[in-house]
Amino acid sequence: MYARHDLVWLTDEGWQHALSAALPGTPAHTVIARWACARWPLVVRRRDTAGQPNADICAEAGAGAEVICLGLSAPPDPDSGAKLRLPLAIPARHIARHSAPLQLDAVAHAIPAAWQLPFARLSDASAGMDLRVFGSLALQALTGQPYLRESSDIDLLFRPRSTSELDAGTLLLASFLGELPLDGEIVFPSGQAVAWKEWFTARAHTERVLIKSKASVKLAPRAELRAELETA
Repeated sequence: MYARHDLVWLTDEGWQHALSAALPGTPAHTVIARWACARWPLVVRRRDTAGQPNADICAEAGAGAEVICLGLSAPPDPDSGAKLRLPLAIPARHIARHSAPLQLDAVAHAIPAAWQLPFARLSDASAGMDLRVFGSLALQALTGQPYLRESSDIDLLFRPRSTSELDAGTLLLASFLGELPLDGEIVFPSGQAVAWKEWFTARAHTERVLIKSKASVKLAPRAELRAELETA
């Protein structure tokens, strides 16, 4: 139900739950309170594994109440560039609504001037494909806060519906690398994802790629993922 990079809006009880996990007076508590006041969304992240902070609470609770792993990323510090990233674990009952990451046209107003023309051409060229935006650009579009820096990427999620669209889409994204700092992932029907640059490069160099899922990271053959599209 909740996929990595999905946007999640909390209820009042959800924000109280998030605030209760942070000590008053700390940067974490201050940032969470700011997000709660503004009603900005959080982002679904990969489920914690054993040994990670919050691993015991970011799994399915014994009573059957699901806990969702979420993340809050504050804008980078204007002087140091440091980023405060907070892992949160929120019971599903405290989620008011959620949605897929933003479509390209939903972030157009936040695009820096130098990227506007090539981004518009990418939007036109990718019509009909399921391309979504996450990361710094999406957060800047959602909050109006200054997330983007000169070194920032445009993080895209590409959800192909066939092998032909997979090949055409990765070729299209690669063709814009000289004009836009594109990055991001291909998401397959199972929810497993691969960095699209790695997928594109792997055509010539290897048949194994790093696959990310909601619960794990592993190396697996490209054919395993292509098969999902061939049978979808």
